[in-house]
Amino acid sequence: RPFGANVPLFTAGVKQTLQVFVDEGVPVVTVGGGNPGLYLEQLQRAGIRVIPVVASVALARRLARQGVDALIVEGLESGGHIGDVASLPLIPQVVDAVDVPVIAAGGFADGRGLAAALALGADGIQMGTRFICTTECQAHDNYKQRIVRAHDRATITTGGTFGHPVRSIRGPFVRRLEELERQGISEAEFMDFGAGTLRAAIVDGDTERGSVMAGQSAGLIDDIVPARILIERTVAEAESVLRRCARLIGPAP
Repeated sequence: RPFGANVPLFTAGVKQTLQVFVDEGVPVVTVGGGNPGLYLEQLQRAGIRVIPVVASVALARRLARQGVDALIVEGLESGGHIGDVASLPLIPQVVDAVDVPVIAAGGFADGRGLAAALALGADGIQMGTRFICTTECQAHDNYKQRIVRAHDRATITTGGTFGHPVRSIRGPFVRRLEELERQGISEAEFMDFGAGTLRAAIVDGDTERGSVMAGQSAGLIDDIVPARILIERTVAEAESVLRRCARLIGPAP
């Protein structure tokens, strides 16, 4: 059976999708793109561990009170749909506010990021953009190469006018979307213009007319490797960083 599953709450038929997870005995479910409070009972009753994505302290507190098993705390550096608080100030605030494990997300792509997240009080990290650039990921190679070629200022956010900011790598489609938003098109027109463009990029490889969603960590990524290699070197680098930090303060008195 599948180990885990993920669903954005803004997708059509989300309740039915979650019921499939229950029927198939999926043990862990992550949810994002909204408040999963309406669906928690459905999943918890089936014994499923629920790990929502949150972008604010208020939502983190609310979901912790409702009994979620952990939280993915996502800063605005993330790719795709994002909040408005950066990882560095957000993560420790959530750590201080809740008593469930915290997984840091947004801007993490290597062992240095893992060590930093642990220093902020998180229990681990989620790397989204980094794992797109693994050999096992089914994203089109054109999509992966856009991430590999990205630099520190390669991403841009659109949709903020309508309260739904999305981070993507700059390109013809995103520049046109930015222009239309600046011209004052309606939210419905904005959504229609973007419909299907993520699939065009990630499945069909059309990165000119498609939306290449990626986080700011894209500037840290310069290769495509097997997931096992990525995990091993991330952990090794984090251990090296933490040992170096320990040497800075010397032995305990």
